[in-house]
Amino acid sequence: MKAPSSRYFIYLPIIIALAVIAGIYLGFKMVGISQDRKTPISLIQLTRYDRINDVMRFIFQDYVDQVDRELLQNDAIEGMLKNLDPHSQFINAEDFAEVNDPLLGAFEGIGIQFRLEKDTCTVIHTIVGGPSEKAGLMAGDRIVRVDDSLVAGVGIKDRDLVRMLKGEKGSKVKIGVFRRKADGVLDFIITRDVIPTYSVDVAFMADNSIGYIKLSKFSATTHREMLNAINQLKFKGMQKLLLDLRGNSGGFLQSAIKLSDEFLEKDQVIVYTEGHNRPRQVAKAGGQGLFKELPIVIIIDEGSASASEIIAGAIQDNDRGLIVGRRSFGKGLVQEQLNLTDGSAIRLTVARYYTPTGRSIQKPYDKDAEDYFHDFYERYANGELDDPANIKFEDSLKFDTPGGRTVYGGGGIMPDVYVTIENDEKLRFFNMVSNQGLIYQFAFDYTDAQRDKLNQFKNIDDYVQNFKITDKIFNDFVMFASTQDVRSSNASVQGSKQRIQHMLKAFIARNIFDDAGFYPIYLENDKAYLKAKETLKELDSILLPTESQPLIFTQQQTGLQN
Repeated sequence: MKAPSSRYFIYLPIIIALAVIAGIYLGFKMVGISQDRKTPISLIQLTRYDRINDVMRFIFQDYVDQVDRELLQNDAIEGMLKNLDPHSQFINAEDFAEVNDPLLGAFEGIGIQFRLEKDTCTVIHTIVGGPSEKAGLMAGDRIVRVDDSLVAGVGIKDRDLVRMLKGEKGSKVKIGVFRRKADGVLDFIITRDVIPTYSVDVAFMADNSIGYIKLSKFSATTHREMLNAINQLKFKGMQKLLLDLRGNSGGFLQSAIKLSDEFLEKDQVIVYTEGHNRPRQVAKAGGQGLFKELPIVIIIDEGSASASEIIAGAIQDNDRGLIVGRRSFGKGLVQEQLNLTDGSAIRLTVARYYTPTGRSIQKPYDKDAEDYFHDFYERYANGELDDPANIKFEDSLKFDTPGGRTVYGGGGIMPDVYVTIENDEKLRFFNMVSNQGLIYQFAFDYTDAQRDKLNQFKNIDDYVQNFKITDKIFNDFVMFASTQDVRSSNASVQGSKQRIQHMLKAFIARNIFDDAGFYPIYLENDKAYLKAKETLKELDSILLPTESQPLIFTQQQTGLQN
């Protein structure tokens, strides 16, 4: 074999060097191409040091104890999202259906509403026409066994019981039930089916001309439900609408946009969104809205958030109606659900949303997450709930509507008509038992014990006219409260008597007739509801100014400073 020439040894290092240089040059050119095309990951990024994977690898290889890989990964993801904002969240595969079902408008299960009371599952209602009703389950039944598993007296959690009862449509589950006046345990074979969930809790005529709708969330079916409810009320004579969004924490952005569209004129802005990686998108009314002429007042409170604030902002900023109640939650961030390959998902904040006047109503989130979600107590402490004058808005947060009204950003939707909470000392006992849920608990126990008697009422009207909360029932409640270590002065107990009797009657009605029985009674003493009805009757004179009478704000607005 011929030996290499001396030239080979001279040129070899040069050839290698040129190859390396060419490789580097080509790499940089490809990176440039990648960046020009806005490819999310460049060639250099592919070779970057990945600390997260390295730490995971070291833990799995070298940690002193065995580690749950999935749990560790979940914790790592949650930690990353926690440092972004309070609304970006991780949903593990196990909880995915539970989290998403309420917004999809339906789930697959047996169709009951239940309450875990004294470590036993008690059926409150069976869904009309649902699998449980067809199988023969009744309100008041105690579920003691699901298939071969004992579920009574074993400390089972709500979510675990729900998972046992849910299942694929067409699948069967065996339910063991204890029923009063029945011998032993009754067994029912129930075939699971699609169970609808509703975002409209109740819709009824508040008087001869005003329709009332309570909307609990913005789900995939909200727009259709609202159209049906409004049309039914219009058939009954509704001329004005009172929409109650208190406690409505939001849901699908598109549902809020579609509903807002029904009340606005063509090209009026509903909302716009914008984020670092998401260009501005403006949602405008299409002009085909079915209820553009329908007078509307919306009730909100500190529990109204996200999609609720979008529709409230659209109505307020376009001078389309008035907002009554207390300052809303202040969530102006948009989440997008991104599904992962293992069945889990992340809900990532991708944009902020702005009301038609340009307001961002997102409240600051540089505080502890717990404080962020429970700032009701801060609002109570600073006196906001007792007097809106205690709310201070910075000048930079002021915006003007087309009609000349001043509205504010930076921390929720400020209502046009502010309604304070009731903080009367004579109602101290009522507030104590309400905050601990004792009125609802007593009403549930009473209904369960007197179900045969209560079932004799033909309908809600019959119940309202003929059922009374007697002094004996009230005194029994006071004794029950004392067993729960809730006591107060006799003056406070007597001062709270009428209010407690009224709420007991409302909650018992809910246990018999569902929300259709509860709300008409409950709202009779509700300050915000009564003020909203009054405001709705005066709406035309407030929102339709003459040339000599400019549009005015119905209540002096002060501001917000966090």
